[in-house]
Amino acid sequence: MPYETYRNMIKTKSSKPTESELEILSILWNRKNASVRTVHEELSKTKDAGYTTTLKLMQIMFEKKLVTRDDSNKTHIYAPAVTREKTQNQFLNRIIDGLFAGSATELVMQALGNNNTSDAELDKIRQLIDDLKLKK
Repeated sequence: MPYETYRNMIKTKSSKPTESELEILSILWNRKNASVRTVHEELSKTKDAGYTTTLKLMQIMFEKKLVTRDDSNKTHIYAPAVTREKTQNQFLNRIIDGLFAGSATELVMQALGNNNTSDAELDKIRQLIDDLKLKK
């Protein structure tokens, strides 16, 4: 496949991160920025990940505009280009639409019904509901 065709395919890929890209984004969100080596070392704590695989994923993420890259030094430094909140909202909306027929209520009922929700968490949820009622 010609290189230009490959580049165009990358550009047209969805900007929604894959599961592996989410793992990398999570590291970058926590650290603010990091080199490929740092990300790779962090990933290696929980999974068997090859350095070149991490490098390639981060290059693809740069093409997808999920991360920025400072290449002014020998070691490239990557930073998240998308916020954790925006990414959470993208995935949450997709889950609500796809699995819960667009009903956030169904999602909440499922989440609370299947987990041992602590009293502190329930208090936070009540506060959030009260705040939402005041905004209306």
